Amino acid sequence: MLKRMSHRGSTWKQVVEHENAILGASGNAGKHTHRPDGDAVHERVSHIHYAYARITDGGLELERDPLGVSPLYYGRTNRGELCFASEMKGLLAITRDVHEFPPGHVMVGSKTRPTAMKSTRPLKPATEVIHRELRRRLEQSIVERVGDGNVGAWLSGGIDSTAIAALARPHVKELHTFVAGLPGSPDVKFSEIAARHIGSTHHILTVSPKSLSESLPQVIYHLESFDALLIRSSILNFRVAEMAADYVPAVFSGEGADELFAGYEYLRDIPSEKLDQELNDLVGRLHNTALQRVDRSSAASGLTAYVCFLDQGVVELASQIPVELKIKYGIEKWVLRQAVADLLPDSLLYRKKSKFWQGSGVQDHLARYADTQVTDADFAREWTLPCGTTLNSKEELLYYRIFRELFGEFEDLSWMGRTRKTRFDR
Repeated sequence: MLKRMSHRGSTWKQVVEHENAILGASGNAGKHTHRPDGDAVHERVSHIHYAYARITDGGLELERDPLGVSPLYYGRTNRGELCFASEMKGLLAITRDVHEFPPGHVMVGSKTRPTAMKSTRPLKPATEVIHRELRRRLEQSIVERVGDGNVGAWLSGGIDSTAIAALARPHVKELHTFVAGLPGSPDVKFSEIAARHIGSTHHILTVSPKSLSESLPQVIYHLESFDALLIRSSILNFRVAEMAADYVPAVFSGEGADELFAGYEYLRDIPSEKLDQELNDLVGRLHNTALQRVDRSSAASGLTAYVCFLDQGVVELASQIPVELKIKYGIEKWVLRQAVADLLPDSLLYRKKSKFWQGSGVQDHLARYADTQVTDADFAREWTLPCGTTLNSKEELLYYRIFRELFGEFEDLSWMGRTRKTRFDR
């Protein structure tokens, strides 16, 4: 199992044996992974983003952070032995009974229960006070992760990644920033503008269309998914993580801002009384969609990705901010834009939102490639899998074929997250 997971950290490996239980872990310099008291292993990306395993008198104890930033899977062997791993593939040699451990839960013995969540109340101070507090908490989350300053940032030129990089810049002697895209992609152009503005050492990876399709087996292997929307948004993340790992052990990511502060265009059409519930739903889905992309693309290169927007303090504040400040004057993420308005030029501050695969130029190429590999007749015959799961497109069938070749058939795919399609995804 450790051999299958060695890409998640190559600095060290460790096995802990205790009575009838064995815990194994591998780590790198970026992750704060340790074993207190000799009976536990942690995978911590920060003090509140973690997957945890410990041997207690009651048996094996598992716990996962409330948002599921750190991954965790489990299953039982034919003999009833409980096994766990940070990735599904780590379990396949001993069981195909695979389940995702739910975020914000703890398992002790055979009993699983949710961990306590801090209740919040809506904020009612002046808007300027909220702006300042949001800015303060974001800066604090970054400072807590800077460490010795050997950290970079993914930089697409959008408001989220640019805000994080701009806030990090004063705390890092030389901030390396990274972007990947097809020739002429908007993300590359805007990332150059952002890098010049904040004064980072910028690295651009120009990717050929052919290399995207060639890298699909590697991406699907690490991602452990055939979800088309997830793979589209992940494929360049893997490439840019490979590049970043040559310079830094850890990077900042802007993931999570859209879900916390209403960054998607379709959210403008949702009545304000229903918007909070929609945002809560989006945040609750992050763990096995967008956060899976961040985790697997970084871990595949032994890199640690910090998601500062999902720091506990930022999340708690975001949940208290009235929705009227998240979408105001028809502008998504209005409160976030105001919090960092002095850091960015208007061309970046009010850049129109686009999905990662759109801004990087990936979408059209992958759809065309799928058309060359999967016929209409193929899709009509194969769009429903033996386990009952249905596929949404020829592109998704292509990815499923690669997934099946890598991992085989599954009787149950409930452990695998699927991106919920909205009008914005068309």
